[in-house]
Amino acid sequence: MALSEFRQIPGVGSDMEAHLMSLGLTNLAELAKENPEELYTRDCLQFGQPLDKCILYVFRCAVYYARTPEEHRDPEKLKWPYWKDHRLDEEEPA
Repeated sequence: MALSEFRQIPGVGSDMEAHLMSLGLTNLAELAKENPEELYTRDCLQFGQPLDKCILYVFRCAVYYARTPEEHRDPEKLKWPYWKDHRLDEEEPA
């Protein structure tokens, strides 16, 4: 299987790529339109149980990456642990 665009996002490996694709996403343009909190909720529903919060943090990082032009991406925000204490809707627009 060819790697998706999601694999270029820091912190997204094969497992997180599978999570994103199982939610019906196929590319960064689609991901940019998503709300990470809603992605996490939908993912938990698919699995039938609460998932590790790290998945939420990676979703936040991934949506930030997809929405932010490369020249405006903050290197700290490209590390998923940053998103443990930050929500995307709290961030200043790029």
